[in-house]
Amino acid sequence: MSNSQHPIELLRFNTCGSVDDGKSTLIGRLLYDSKSLMEDQIEAMEKSAAITGGGQINLANLTDGLRAEREQGITIDVAYRYFATPKRKFIVADTPGHVQYTRNMVTGASTANLSIVLVDARQGVIEQTRRHTYIAALLGIPHLVIAINKMDLVDWKQERFQEIRNEIEDFLPKLGAFRDVKFIPISALNGDNVVDASKHTPWYEGPPLLAHLENVHIASDWNYNSFRFPVQWVNRPNNPTDQALHDFRGLSGQIASGVLRKGQQIAVLPGSIKTTVKDIWTYDGSVDEAFCPQSVTICLEHDIDISRGDMIVGLDLLPGMESNLRARVCWMNIRPLQVNKKYFLKHGAQTVQAVVTQIDNKINFNTLEPEPAPATLAVNDIGAIRLKTAKPLVFDGYTTNRLTGSFILIEQGTNATVAAGMLYPPTEAVKPEYTDFAI
Repeated sequence: MSNSQHPIELLRFNTCGSVDDGKSTLIGRLLYDSKSLMEDQIEAMEKSAAITGGGQINLANLTDGLRAEREQGITIDVAYRYFATPKRKFIVADTPGHVQYTRNMVTGASTANLSIVLVDARQGVIEQTRRHTYIAALLGIPHLVIAINKMDLVDWKQERFQEIRNEIEDFLPKLGAFRDVKFIPISALNGDNVVDASKHTPWYEGPPLLAHLENVHIASDWNYNSFRFPVQWVNRPNNPTDQALHDFRGLSGQIASGVLRKGQQIAVLPGSIKTTVKDIWTYDGSVDEAFCPQSVTICLEHDIDISRGDMIVGLDLLPGMESNLRARVCWMNIRPLQVNKKYFLKHGAQTVQAVVTQIDNKINFNTLEPEPAPATLAVNDIGAIRLKTAKPLVFDGYTTNRLTGSFILIEQGTNATVAAGMLYPPTEAVKPEYTDFAI
């Protein structure tokens, strides 16, 4: 079967690391050497070269879009870029290296399949290296690349590369299991081992970075075992001239995990009502089955009272439904977390009131160990908390399902997003005591 009959796979990845490790330059090099730039982009780079001085094209300017970023030579905002090769499509998030922008790194990496942590070969492993590797593990990113950059400034010494690799491998077991970890020696500025193999590293037997990005296995990253469908919208077309749609009532959203088929029995939570799937609609029309992460509209055999925020689940592996929650959070607000203060908690398409009842610990990024019972969490701190919600949430643990196990906290009054959270597994699953829908 030809490639045209199969959609090209999409890989989302982010770059992170400390300031001046070369994240933006690396992405610029990937785009430039993979021939993913338009002529007008190259012309714009040439015009902006005067801003940073030297008159040479600065590859970092491809992602450092803010004028303040270009003038200071740093990354502040999260910059997204899109490119493709014949093998795969890519969405890359260039995330800031400064400690005070840790929250931006969490935002940019939250949907990534793969994370590239850059390490300056001269500086070696520093606190930001541990911080960003920890966050990649915390966010459940399955694939990790440690790109040891600026190898040309340490004379391409294999001993230096191995020294940094050994130090990182010493603390990786503390972070949980990445599915795979790849170490690549590169020079982003000169292009060594980025798109093309470098003649300076005869001792390195692995692929260049782009070849690894093209071939890393991501098909199994999605959870196909337990069906989860947070309802985003009840679809009732208001078109009186179209009789075919006059009585149409569908439930629209994105499949968070699992596979759905026509005729399959499902349950609607929190009401615990059981019914059957009558039809599945996509952009291309009616289909017999759908799977994550497709966006679909589901029609059920019976008209059940379902609204935005409800969850449709399969009957095999059941989620939890609780009001008392435990979670890890990255605190994103200048004002520190306040215990017993009311926040809005947005989980999927549902928003409920919540109170933080306790702070269990805070992560020390020098040791990667939790410090128990801190008084508060300040901006960019990561810690474990306990919450009480106004009504039960239907959820999975974040390690099981990144979509149904994540949430954000919103400050009441300002509507500012103050935290990104990852739920611990529920203490027990929903009891399978469903009510069959009776006509």
